[in-house]
Parts: sequence; C-alpha cells; structure tokens
Amino acid sequence: MSVKHAISRGLELGRSVFQLGLLKSAGRVAAKLRADRLRVGPAVRTVQPQAFLPSRYRYYRTSLKGLAAQLQSACFRRRFIGGSPRNRAVFLAFGLGVGLIEQQLEDDRKSAATCQEIQAVFSKRRFQTPLKPFTSGYKLDDYIIGNQIGKGSNAAVYEAATQLAPPKKIDSSLVQMREDEEESHTTPSLTCCSLRNFPMAIKMMWNFGAGSSSEAILKSMSHELVPAGPLALKKETEQVTLDGHFGVVPKRVLAHPNVIRVYRAFTADVPLLPGAQDEYPDVLPARLNPAGLGNNRTLFLVMKNYPCTLRQYLEASTPNRKLGSLMVLQLLEGVDHLCRQGVAHRDLKSDNVLLEFDSDGCPRLVITDFGCCLAQSDSSLQLPFNSVWVSRGGNASLMAPEVATAVPGSGVVIDYSKADAWAVGAISYEIFGQQNPFYRTVGLESRKYQEKHLPHLPSSVPADVQFVVQLLLRRNPSKRPSARVAANMLHLSLWGRRALANQDSAGTKKLADWLLCQSALVLLKGCSGPRGNRVEAELQRCFLANLDLEDLRTAVGFLLYGREQRQACILSA
Repeated sequence: MSVKHAISRGLELGRSVFQLGLLKSAGRVAAKLRADRLRVGPAVRTVQPQAFLPSRYRYYRTSLKGLAAQLQSACFRRRFIGGSPRNRAVFLAFGLGVGLIEQQLEDDRKSAATCQEIQAVFSKRRFQTPLKPFTSGYKLDDYIIGNQIGKGSNAAVYEAATQLAPPKKIDSSLVQMREDEEESHTTPSLTCCSLRNFPMAIKMMWNFGAGSSSEAILKSMSHELVPAGPLALKKETEQVTLDGHFGVVPKRVLAHPNVIRVYRAFTADVPLLPGAQDEYPDVLPARLNPAGLGNNRTLFLVMKNYPCTLRQYLEASTPNRKLGSLMVLQLLEGVDHLCRQGVAHRDLKSDNVLLEFDSDGCPRLVITDFGCCLAQSDSSLQLPFNSVWVSRGGNASLMAPEVATAVPGSGVVIDYSKADAWAVGAISYEIFGQQNPFYRTVGLESRKYQEKHLPHLPSSVPADVQFVVQLLLRRNPSKRPSARVAANMLHLSLWGRRALANQDSAGTKKLADWLLCQSALVLLKGCSGPRGNRVEAELQRCFLANLDLEDLRTAVGFLLYGREQRQACILSA
C-alpha cells in the first residue's frame, strides 16, 4: 500500500468512525443524506433525509475536538517512538479526518447561530391586522347586516359594517371577475363594491343543543374561538371557563397572514336575517319558525369580509405556475403556524379557505372555519382514540391515512401533526386545475390508496412543486415531511435556486450566506407599506421568522434527492 493510498484510506476511516461508529443509529442517514450528497439505491428505495447531528448526540459536539487532539497527539508520539510508515500514515490521516469533521461541526454551529439571529429579528415583527381597530362591536345592534355571502353545515355568513360607518349602497353582487387570456397576466381582476360597503363579515352559528345561556354557548362552541384576537370577547365574558369537548381547553393562535382572525365574538338572540326562511328554516328558533329546532340565542363571530373562497376562485380561474406555487406555499405556512401552536385544523378543504388579492394581483389565502379543530393545552396534536364517539375531524374525503385508518381501542392515539399537511397535498391538485384525487370524480380513498395510483400533475407545474406534493401525499407519516419542511422546500425552489446549485459536501456556509442576503433584501423592501403587504413579502418574512437549521437541511436534502431521482430517470429513459 502506498503512502498516498494510506493517507486517503485514513481520511475515510476518520470520517467513517464518526458517521458509522459514534453515530451508529444516525450514521446510516447522516453519511448518505448529508443535505446534498444523497446516495440511494434503486428508485423504489425511498430514504427520508434527516438532520446531520441530532440533539441527542450533542455530547459528541463537545468531545470530538478532544478526540481529534488525542489522536493527533498519539500519532506525534508514535512518529518518534516507532512503527511502520504505513501505520503512522494511516493513524495520522485518521486523526486528520476527525479534525476535519470537527471543523465541519464548527461551521454548523456558526450556521445555526446565524439562523437563530435571523429568526430573532423577524419573529419580533408580528403580523398586523389589515382592519382598523375599533372599541365597540360586542352587540349585534352595533352592526348593519347585509346579504348572505356563505352557508355551511353549521353556520351562515353575512356581510356587515359597523354603525359608525354605514354603507353608502347595498349591493348583493359579491364578486365580478375578469380573466385575461394571456399567460403572463392570468390573474383575475376582482372588483367588489360590496366589500367597500361591508368590510366585515358576521358568522352566525346554528345552535341546536347548547342551550341559550351565554356560558353554555361559549363552552359548546369554544373551538370557533381558537383564531380569536385578544379583544374578541368582553372582559367579563373572557373569565368564562371554555372547556370545549372532552374537557380539552382550546387555545388561541397568534395572528398570521394565512389564518383567519376573529375580531369580536358575542352571544345574542337569533334574528330573522335575509334568506333565513328559505335557506335554513329548520335551525331557526320557534319564535321565528314554529317548526324550527334551534335555540333562541347563539354565537356570532365578526371577521374580515373576503371576496370569495378558494373553490369559487378556482371555478372561475386557473392560476399560472408561479401563482399556484405561491398558493400552495401559503397553505403550508398557515398549517405550520397552527402546528407550532398546537392546533390541527382537521377540516381543511377549498371551501374552508378564503381568498383576496394583494396589490400585485397575487391571491392571498386564509384558512378559516375552526369548528372541527383539535386545540389541546399540551400542544401534542395527539388525540386518544379509545371510543367510536371520539370525533376524528371534519371532511372524511380529505382525512390523512393515519386518521382514516385508525381503529378505536385502549391506548390508541391519533397523531395529527402531519394530517393537515397531507390535506394541503390533496388540495394542490385543485390549485393546478386538476380534480381532487380523493373526491368521487377520481375515486381514490385515503384509507387504502396506493401512492403509485395518484394522478400526475400537469407538466407545466414546476418539478420541485410536483415532488413536494408527492411527498405530502405519502401514506406513511414518518416518511412525509412536516408542513415546515415542505414550506422550506418551496421557499428554496422559488428564491434559493442559486444557493441550491452551489451546495456541496463542505457544509452549510453557502446556504447561510444566502440566508443573510435574503434577510437583508427583505429588510430593505420594508415590512410596511404597499410592498410589505405583498404576498411574496409576507411569505419571505414567515420563512425567516421560522428559520431552523435542521428543518432547512432536511428540506435541502429532499430537494436534491428529488432532483437526483429525476436526473436518474432521464438518463435511464
């Protein structure tokens, strides 16, 4: 064996003892899926990228430098004590290899510190509501109520305005859309006089069995208050213990551009609103309809009035590839925001997503309707499923496989941490102009579908976006990325292509440099004013405010793995 070969082999041994020895359980992934160098077998072997050095191995972060020093010192002693040249060369290279890994870990620590600093800067910049604050609005008499704009299985929604700013004209027309035929300008132009006259919407819940006392109504419908703001309830009402179903205390999420905000919540007598006798006569109280089954009082929620739902928009228009990618990304950001605060929506569908347009004509999506949500105090997103009476959630067609296939029993727990992300993958088909594969028109069932039976997205959809959707619809949640990782993948695909192209085995320094440039760019654009309210600016701020090195690395690993797989398919074709 030549000295050159010995040194080369020693370096490999130095790396191997760290990756396959010290990190025995993580080495199989760390050595092969180190964010950019993904060594996989045939296409059927799907490997989940993982973090390079999990926190449970933090001991080795501190002790590795000492290990390298001991090896190098021992090699120095052997140089003068004796031994064959080949063994000395191998031992020296072994120490050098461990030292190089320590340098890599030092770079990782610097990158992690950079991510934390960026996150600290942008997490302080809270999302500000677009509506002007108002001090009244805790009574139904404080509002002028217009026409009905929506109706679901448990509520009706009406346009509204405060008495202080009465509408100039009542217009029953909700949305008028004008489509442009050119590809570069496919965003519909929306004009809505009704929105100017009625900037708010009032959601009237249907009360069948909650009783007519305010306390009973708030307890029964407390999940509707999860997106409520800090001033939504009166102070005396705020003190009511809200324990919801199964003794679970619902929490309230912080404001987010992709999650609905409830500005006021109060109980009042059910009024006879326009269309009530024709649209929902059975839920009216007996004083309004002798055959009605509803109670006299119910819960009212005041929110911003949005032009349409996502489903209504997609029925009239198909977004281009960039707008579609931004729309999927917004849903992932909204779901990640909920997951971080221990909330699972459990009824995500295009009917439960509201939509408006920013100044550039880009659709802004807002997740709404939290009546079926899981909002536990421990933020675990895990629900004991010991009885058939425990609700799995809302829309059965878009239940994630781990939820749909769960069988109630002692000790059974449903994990909802990635269930909403799966639903985003299904809704993505609708966004890109396809039928949702889990509705009757296509016929797949989340309980028993096979991933190979999923229909292909149109070829116009970016390859990275197709890969993200494919990952989100994996049956096994352990092989499915979280909403945060999937969102990071789209961020990198949209704005970090140059950083991805330069990724190599040297570590994350180039990625950290890109993050610093991206942060400076977002700060220069400003977080207020017309440019700061654009959808792209909001998404970039969300990305930087939730920055985590391990999640980012996993996203890079997934993206590069997908590109490697596509390249292999092209070469084999």
